[in-house]
Amino acid sequence: MDHSEAAVKAFLVKKGFSNIVYEPDGNIPPDFLINGEIAVEVRRLNQNFDDGTGMRGLEEVSASLLQRMTRLVECIAETDGNSWFVWFRFSRPVPLWNSLAPALREALLRFRISANKRDSTRVIYSAQNFEVRVREASRPLETFFRIGSMSDQQAGGSVVAEFISNIQHCSAEKLVKIERHRNKYKTWWLALTNKTGLGLDEFDRQQLQQHLSRPAGWDKILLIIQHNPESWIEF
Repeated sequence: MDHSEAAVKAFLVKKGFSNIVYEPDGNIPPDFLINGEIAVEVRRLNQNFDDGTGMRGLEEVSASLLQRMTRLVECIAETDGNSWFVWFRFSRPVPLWNSLAPALREALLRFRISANKRDSTRVIYSAQNFEVRVREASRPLETFFRIGSMSDQQAGGSVVAEFISNIQHCSAEKLVKIERHRNKYKTWWLALTNKTGLGLDEFDRQQLQQHLSRPAGWDKILLIIQHNPESWIEF
């Protein structure tokens, strides 16, 4: 059981369901069966983009890129009495890492040996869809460079619009997955755990419920805040 499934089970228990079976038919849909009759599928609700070959989650690129940048940046050198935070921003398509990494290493090394390092913040590398800035740390760290932050220019957007778009995408994707199995159970719910990084205030919640009709093929859709089972929306 992964984190999203565990969060959904905690939510169902909190709502008073007791007869909850995990993967009643094995490693095929549904993920849970309630009272022997309500099939529940679980999916992370993430932000997605079309890379030209189909829809992909934003984190497929950002997580890998952050790991690679951290390894590259923090292996340059130990501190010499100064340390600098590295901030980078990007948009898709991201340059290929095989060509990006050598250019970034050269820019970092060039900055490290440069005489003029006293600008509080400066751009040390800029290319199409990718930019790197450095900012001096207030105290020496273990390494000369340390990852400070990452900015994904395609994350975010209008909160309600992003939720509507990604709920529709995720529900359609899951509908295809359950098609071969839906005759087994009369009722199907889709439980989505919010992993978009976007929050919803009360006005956003009202707007979302007003403008999003429950996608066809599901008897109920639940949007669950993974770390707060008390916070949820039903469609």
